[in-house]
Formats: sequence, structure tokens, C-alpha cells
Amino acid sequence: MPMAIRIHRTGGPEVLTYEEVSVAAPMAGEALIRHTAIGLNFIDTYFRSGLYPAPNGLPFIPGNEGAGVVVAVGEGVSHVAPGDRVAYVGPLGAYAQERLVPADRLVKLPNAIDDRTAAGMMLKGMTARYLLRRTFRVGPETTLLFHAAAGGVGLIAGQWAAHLGATVIGTVGSDDKADLARAHGYTHVINYNRENFSARVKEITDGKGCDVVYDSVGRDTYPGSLDCLKPLGLWVSFGQSSGPIADFNLGLLAQKGSLFATRPTLFSYIAARSDLEATAQDLFDVVAGGVVSIGINQEYALADAATAHADLEGRRTTGTTVLLPG
Repeated sequence: MPMAIRIHRTGGPEVLTYEEVSVAAPMAGEALIRHTAIGLNFIDTYFRSGLYPAPNGLPFIPGNEGAGVVVAVGEGVSHVAPGDRVAYVGPLGAYAQERLVPADRLVKLPNAIDDRTAAGMMLKGMTARYLLRRTFRVGPETTLLFHAAAGGVGLIAGQWAAHLGATVIGTVGSDDKADLARAHGYTHVINYNRENFSARVKEITDGKGCDVVYDSVGRDTYPGSLDCLKPLGLWVSFGQSSGPIADFNLGLLAQKGSLFATRPTLFSYIAARSDLEATAQDLFDVVAGGVVSIGINQEYALADAATAHADLEGRRTTGTTVLLPG
């Protein structure tokens, strides 16, 4: 029987258990895949801790992203076939050697993209794509701030935004991470442990502020992120790695310049099959074309997922991390 990580109770990394699971034959509209690599993302810790409730309750297998080979398909599935190399961002269940996936969530991998790169980039890369090309359309006139610039989404977004001609400002927590961000497209990098990021952004922009702030940190960067925006600027809150914002004051948007705010998720932007395909194709193009480099900076065995979670939450990781199912 295949092995998987299951969560029987929510909590810290210690609740991740490695055990045998049974996997049924695919039903209509499903595909059975054998993972070759699995992506690790901060959202995985939200489900593990209980901050985000698992849709089908306990126990559950975490993980939203993976790459592998199609083993079998159910009735009505025609766009993938056994033997195809595929990747996906989809429903929970990725922390497993084998799993069933709704076939309409699978995209075929081009030869130029290897499995580990695909597993580590689908969620982060497609997140960067919708943030930069749809939530706010970044171009040469754009000045933006991206928090957690040395994180998985941040490193992809920095390269992509620089390619689009933007002035790209990032925040990090150490000098090593600052160097990493600069090597991935960031024009200016702020170490928030040594500088007030809001004041520094004002200096960098000659008091004008940014057009858009991308904020996956949450509690620790609010409301400072709003002070980084020019009037009518957009605050994009797409995560909460430091904890949720306990009391969002809508009135601050008026006080700080008639600002806009949004709380987007990738799954809304790729709900339609056509949007999924377009988003994935844009990502494949920039990676295969050398515009965006995906650095797999950490690899862990699937059985060691608890260690991977502890390192991720302890901010001991940079860029992209994958779990290898063995």
C-alpha cells in the first residue's frame, strides 16, 4: 500500500503522521497519479494547525500541489492518459505517494520543465502570475512592495516583476535573504529587523509611495503596509504567515488616501479550466524561457514532513521546498 502523511488532530508539526493508506481506482472524471515530487507551501501549515478547517474534516491528508505520472484515468477523461507527466494545484491530499485527483485540475508538463521544478512552482508560480497580471497589472510604470521577498512566491514574483519593467521593493528578515532577493529581481531590499519598512519605502519613492503592496505576512505588517501606498493604491493581502489580522479597520483605507484592499486566493483565479490552462501556460513560458528561475532550495523525504513544517514556520527556509515521496 502507498504511504501518506495524515492529520488526525490539528496542532503543531508533531501531528503529521506517516502511515499506509488505501487508494481506490479512479471514478468518472478522476485520475490516479503516482507522485514524483510534492510542493511544500505555507498554506499547508494553516490546514495542519486548524487555522483553515479541512473541507472534509478529520482525518485528512494535507498538501495542495504535486507532480507525477498518470497511472490510470476514470470514465470521461480524455485530456490526460496513463504515462503522461502532469502537475496540479488542487484539493487537499498531495502528501502521498499516490492519490486521486480531479482530472480537470491536471496540466501536462512540457519537456522543458522537470518534475521537481513543477511540484515546487505550480502554486507559488501561478500565485505570482495572478498577482502580477490580474489582481494588479504590473508594468514599467509600476512601483511595488512585496513582503517576504525571499520566500517561494517572493523570489518568483521579483524576477517576473523585474522582467515586466517594474521598480520592485522587497522586505526580508536577514542579510542573507536580502542578498537572495537582490539576485532575484528586487531593485531595493529592506531588512525589517533593522529598518522601519514603511519609512524606508517613503524614502525610496521620494515620499510618493507604491502603486501596490503584496502582503502575505498579515499581522506583523498591518497597518504598516497601508502607509507604503500612494493615494488610491492597492493593498493585496494574500496570506498571513505571522498570524491573522485581528481587527481590520475599513476606515483606515479612507484616512490613508482612499486606498483599495483585496483578499484574493489562487483558487478563485483558476476555477475555470480555461483560466487554469492560461495561468499554467504563462508560468511554463517564463520558466522555460529563462525569465524566472525556480530554485529548489530544500528537499525533504515525505516521511520527514514534520521537520519541513518546523523549518518553514521557523523561517529557516528560502525559496522553494519539495517533499520527495520515495
